[in-house]
Amino acid sequence: MNRLARRALHTCQIPGDLDAVTFRDAVGENPEAAGVSEQTVEAIWRSVQGLYRTGVHPGIQISVRHRGEQVLHRAIGHAAGNGPNDPPNAVRVPMTTDTPICYFSASKAVTALLIHMLAEQGLVNLMDPVSYYCPEFASGGKRTITVHQILSHRGGIPAIPRETPIDVLWDSDEIWRLLCAARPVEVDGAKVAYHAITGGFVLQRVLESVTGDTIENYLDRHLRQPMGMKWFTYGIAPEHLNDLASNYATGPTPRFPVSWIVNRALGGDIRTVERVTNDPRFQEAVIPAGNLCGTAEEMSRFFQMMLNGGLWNGRRVCSELTIRRAIQQFGSLQIDRTMMVPMRFSAGMMLGGNPVGLWGQQSRFAFGHIGLINKLCWADAARDISVSLLNTGIPIVGHHLPALARFVYTVCDRFPLIPEHRRPMIAA
Repeated sequence: MNRLARRALHTCQIPGDLDAVTFRDAVGENPEAAGVSEQTVEAIWRSVQGLYRTGVHPGIQISVRHRGEQVLHRAIGHAAGNGPNDPPNAVRVPMTTDTPICYFSASKAVTALLIHMLAEQGLVNLMDPVSYYCPEFASGGKRTITVHQILSHRGGIPAIPRETPIDVLWDSDEIWRLLCAARPVEVDGAKVAYHAITGGFVLQRVLESVTGDTIENYLDRHLRQPMGMKWFTYGIAPEHLNDLASNYATGPTPRFPVSWIVNRALGGDIRTVERVTNDPRFQEAVIPAGNLCGTAEEMSRFFQMMLNGGLWNGRRVCSELTIRRAIQQFGSLQIDRTMMVPMRFSAGMMLGGNPVGLWGQQSRFAFGHIGLINKLCWADAARDISVSLLNTGIPIVGHHLPALARFVYTVCDRFPLIPEHRRPMIAA
């Protein structure tokens, strides 16, 4: 891609030799153990390379598991230093499979499972109103809004007030005050309207109210430590700020009506999102709906545990019933009032569909979550796969979309539906 095209499309520089910017965890790839051919692995990897060549993602990580074995674990590009506006003399930091990346909204899947685990422990009932646990939330007509409605994006509080300063994101007390004061757009749960940031703060307050502990400690005790994660924390410790991959607003600048939808969902334009998400205050904060940090392998590990019915390495993380409840569809396919696209949700997950859905063709048994449009993290019980594609660009619309769709299609095509008697139990 020449310099003029790069400037017009707002992309990073792509080297001619992709091997020079590729990191492969050869020890961590075991396709033979899962009965996966080298041709399948390389076909998926070529689709990732194709996405990288679009120039909208300065760095990409990929982790794919099949039948519990990791068959693909690689990274390509840079964690920092090769963004569209980075100077030519910027230090280019290679992307590796161990580089932590912000999951953005894919964080919601993890936070949701924590709430389902609270229910398993008898600490909450998802059908109870939020105000049962946090009485101050009842004001403004929100007395009957349930925990389940918040999980399934039917809570009626999809966004914080438009005039809210961005600094509020890392002031938990102030954002809670605003949410308690907010008047819902509805309370009956009949309509889906994606809660980009708000729902996570509500769920955090419920969790901390019933446990008497912080959501960070609960995550650490019930997921991160039992599953042996290195990163997988809300935000990142100050001493690791330099390890975290940078985020880049890439691709053509969104125009109306796309720009209107972006502002409606994220509370700001895409350049503002880039600036905020690279702010150390955001990176160190606890934002349960949007700033869990970790690697592609760790998120793939999380979804593999769900495929296992709550087991990881022989250790029970949660019950199989908890997993089933977390992935059970709630309501029908509907136009989401925030994102203005048809969506199927469970109480915390974005679901696939037949004949085609968010997670590819014939993906009715697939569940997962997207992070800021481009990060794709999901599991498909009918294919026995767990997939995590992380990247550092924030393109909204543009020439990369066919490559992104091709990646999802290739994964589904290369891992066809398996006979019902061989599927994980949660596909039954």
